[in-house]
Amino acid sequence: MIRPLQLTDAEFLQEINEIALGYAFPLEATKSQLVRLLADDHHFLKAFVDVDRKRLVAYVHAERYESLYSEARFNVLALAVHPDFQGRQIGQKLMQALEDEARARHLSFVRLNSGSNREEAHAFYKKIGYIDDKLQVRFLKELWYPILKKDSLIA
Repeated sequence: MIRPLQLTDAEFLQEINEIALGYAFPLEATKSQLVRLLADDHHFLKAFVDVDRKRLVAYVHAERYESLYSEARFNVLALAVHPDFQGRQIGQKLMQALEDEARARHLSFVRLNSGSNREEAHAFYKKIGYIDDKLQVRFLKELWYPILKKDSLIA
């Protein structure tokens, strides 16, 4: 079942982010971010809930992205499916829900970035119709992050 993410999902979100994506982020910080993002209508946050277990097993997060050089779009910030539930078309259903919302908001396309080492994710995105349109190099400048330790910056 697909439904909006809720604050009560925070523990499962934290678990999925760590297990499926490799991002260890404190629970309190996850809750704080979730509260803020749920209040911002530029964000699309949907959960896939296992009805039998009554818990979140996957989610998608995208943000409306606008620039001076292209049409408005959704930028996917996360698609995560707990490993125990991968291969069941859950990611595909969440991406379809995202694409439907993009059309409803009259956004011209959906874009996403995926780490170069995530070959299974790349195959999945290609399978559901996404194309790899360019290579990029990511640059990051560390600033002060009160809730993160220096060695835990997201890769």
